[in-house]
Amino acid sequence: MEQGLNSDSNAPPGPVDKSRVYEVRPLRCLVPVFPNPPGMSSISTPNPSPFVCVPPSGPFPPGVQPFYPFLVSNDSQPTTTGGGAQNQSGNFGFGSSIPAPVPLNSFRTPTPQANGESSRAKRASKTRGSASVVIEDDGYSDSQNHSDQYVSGFSMHVADADDASNSGKRRGRPKKIKSGNGEDIDVESLVNNLLTLYKLKEFDDFRRSSGDKDTTGTVLLVFDLIRRKLSQLEEARDGTTGVARRPDLKACNLLMTKGVRTNNSKRIGHVPGVDVGDIFFFRMELCLVGLHAPSMAGIDYMSVKITLTEEPVAVSIVASGGYEDDDGDDCNVLIYSGQGGVQRRDGQMFDQKLERGNLALEKSLHRANDVRVVRGIKEAGSAAKIYVYDGLYKIQESWAEKNKSGCNVFKYKLIRQPGQPEAFSLWKSIQQWRDGNATRPGLIIPDLTSGAETQPVALVNDIDGEKGPAHFSYVPSLKYSQPFPASRPSSGCHCLGGCQPGDSNCPCAQKNDGLLPYSSIGVLLNTKPIHECGSTCACPPNCRNRTTQAGIKVRLEVFKTKNRGWGLRSWDPIRAGGFICVYAGDIIKVTAGDFENENDDNYIFDASRHYEPLEPVHNSAASKKAPFPLVISAKNNGNVSRFMNHNCSPNVFWQPVLRESNSDVFLHIGFFAIRHIPPMQELTYDYGIPAKADRGKKKCLCGSVKCRGYFF
Repeated sequence: MEQGLNSDSNAPPGPVDKSRVYEVRPLRCLVPVFPNPPGMSSISTPNPSPFVCVPPSGPFPPGVQPFYPFLVSNDSQPTTTGGGAQNQSGNFGFGSSIPAPVPLNSFRTPTPQANGESSRAKRASKTRGSASVVIEDDGYSDSQNHSDQYVSGFSMHVADADDASNSGKRRGRPKKIKSGNGEDIDVESLVNNLLTLYKLKEFDDFRRSSGDKDTTGTVLLVFDLIRRKLSQLEEARDGTTGVARRPDLKACNLLMTKGVRTNNSKRIGHVPGVDVGDIFFFRMELCLVGLHAPSMAGIDYMSVKITLTEEPVAVSIVASGGYEDDDGDDCNVLIYSGQGGVQRRDGQMFDQKLERGNLALEKSLHRANDVRVVRGIKEAGSAAKIYVYDGLYKIQESWAEKNKSGCNVFKYKLIRQPGQPEAFSLWKSIQQWRDGNATRPGLIIPDLTSGAETQPVALVNDIDGEKGPAHFSYVPSLKYSQPFPASRPSSGCHCLGGCQPGDSNCPCAQKNDGLLPYSSIGVLLNTKPIHECGSTCACPPNCRNRTTQAGIKVRLEVFKTKNRGWGLRSWDPIRAGGFICVYAGDIIKVTAGDFENENDDNYIFDASRHYEPLEPVHNSAASKKAPFPLVISAKNNGNVSRFMNHNCSPNVFWQPVLRESNSDVFLHIGFFAIRHIPPMQELTYDYGIPAKADRGKKKCLCGSVKCRGYFF
């Protein structure tokens, strides 16, 4: 393009010299250029020059030079196009006919996508990379200013996978990941095994469009199992912690591309299988269960047909503080700011527009339809957010006001519908109890552990006048009289800074198949027996491989239930795989005639019973039985675990934890969360079925839809 209009009209033969294109800038204005007729001066033209129309592929009249990528010689110009239309030859000067345009076969006009549907916009990842917004730990911004590619439910994450499947080429994610011991892990086979075992391999259209409690629970469980396994494998491969690998995106990508999601049909009102008060630690979980389809945008909406026209109505919003939202003191009122008004590249502010999500909220105000509200609450000790489903709201009024930058922002006042369970208001109440600004109703003792635990455990009864359980001595750990002999004695690790993922020299990691069993925040990453560091290891007490030895990390309370005695629950949210407590007490030897009295085994943990494993990796019946001859009595000595009741659909499971010291093995029992557990939900586990189930059967009152009707 550096050649002028008076240069040679013939394009240079041979290959294109791309170095001649020094800089390309957008045109600020377009001025037609008229070449002078032969013999006329370029300074003075007595008559107007004729307007010349030249196709980009030529041929070119004198004074016109082609530009890249059309810079080819006239001799090499094709006579036919890809569509079969012939190029017309000759001088296309004034009065000459122009050939019919031929569409480019390689270009496809993007079809407009409804909000929440999967689009194939490839520019999303680039735009997001240059965005000037605050991204949380789960990778999603609080900002509601998202263009259409962000409004799409999962467009920026499944596009590559879909294109790869269509083209027959696999891109992005490798087929295998090397584990800590050098073994190749086939991620695809791992995912397929989980889908088969949890009966998600053939996910029918009905469950995909409309779920239930069992379906949503299973989808979220499999998602988190995949996410944790990917996190463990990639951490061991890279050997570093704290890197944003985003296993949540990869896990969701794997499920989405296999069609494993539920409630993908948008609806107004509650979503089947999601209860008010349910919590989510990742925005992608909201997408998988259909609670809020957009993976980043704060407003989800759908089109509703009104007579002959359609108009958008809002179905859900995520309020997480990206704008100047005002929760106020009334937990049933939310002042929500509209989306837009921020230039993502340079942070420039401008007025919001009444379009897309803002228009949908305005239409919902006049239609008075229910809108689902998900509140993002900052997680303690982290920059991440916990997303709480706060139920149905209705928009009462809207207005526009100036923000701190002087730009117009839309505001919407939403009122919570009455008759719904507590959700966000419960979080507010717990915070007041924790801060000492309010007294816990029914509080008997603020700490029944008398300081034996790292966190106080309250004793509460707001049901009747009972002042507490029968007397027992509180002990935080298991009392051993004689350890088990080690099959292969070990001297322990020498990790002075704590055991690290990917360290092939760490003997404790090698006992766990080369993979550390916990994440950096203490979340369980596998469901195999855990080998923790023992007393002869040189690692510090805060080593991640000593998670169960550091005491309880969540604020628990023992409370009186309506019909099952005393129970256990938490003030804090617990994420799936999170450690809760160990089972403490006295190890006993069971002999014939033991537990003749029905009340003697109310505080017995028997590891030899048959249990349904969390992750049934093997199909053999032997996998359902834990072969550990460990029986613990917490009747006289115990901790908070003695108050956990039975449930046929529990939210807690136990894992054997082994700690070695020279030639001795100390076996402990650790309890972990099966799924995300919201505050004040009772913690329960399955008591299991004894080998001889001929006596000791009791009536089960768990109330689960899968209740067996009895327990032992």
